[in-house]
Amino acid sequence: MQTNYQYDKQAISLDCVVFGFDGQSLKVLLVRCKHFSSEGSSIGNYKLPGSLIANNEDLDSAVARVMEKRIGMRNIYMRQMDVFSDPKRIQGEDLRLVNKHYNADLTRIITVTYISLVKLNNQMVSFALKNGAEWIDIDSVKRLALDHNNILIKALNHIARQLQQEPIAFELLPKKFTIRALRTLCEAIIGFELDSRNFRKKVLSSGYVIPTEEKEVDVSHKPALYYKFDKKLYEQEIKRRFKLSLRSW
Repeated sequence: MQTNYQYDKQAISLDCVVFGFDGQSLKVLLVRCKHFSSEGSSIGNYKLPGSLIANNEDLDSAVARVMEKRIGMRNIYMRQMDVFSDPKRIQGEDLRLVNKHYNADLTRIITVTYISLVKLNNQMVSFALKNGAEWIDIDSVKRLALDHNNILIKALNHIARQLQQEPIAFELLPKKFTIRALRTLCEAIIGFELDSRNFRKKVLSSGYVIPTEEKEVDVSHKPALYYKFDKKLYEQEIKRRFKLSLRSW
């Protein structure tokens, strides 16, 4: 039985879920927008940073363009997460608004999503505000435009799984950090509290989280020791484990 396929006006877009950590809470970069339905009701005041991909761009070039526009940087931790291709994911009023913004006449949009982890600082916060974006606490995110709530939830689940397999937390932390800050970050990602004693023991037994000679200053509590992530030691440990696993074949 032959199926009558139709190939209408389609486009590929990208959306970036950019996470940052300010030492206390996990944040996501959102772009301010004013999406209203034809009846005047609000569709969403924020969305993820993204763009349609231009005819002369590849995915990597488009991602770099979006990141430079929103945070002023190109060379950052960035990984492709998933492709959202449901034909009905953007339609109706949402599709009308997208077509109006890009002066296009599309009937379907396929989105490639990326996850980025950055070491958040005051300069990034100021740059975002000047360029139509904000760093919002994950727990404060409400309704986003388009299907971006769904994408954000999937991104959070993705990095929660990654956290158990590789040291992505250190992409969000400054070069020197406290064990408390590391635990706070991990709890923000996974969504529940960790036992502080067991967490500390496990982190220090890893072999690649190294104590420095510095401590916190100007704090109301007992100053904590700063640590650093030794990437070379981590890579050596990964190679060692790989060799051991090969010997068991």
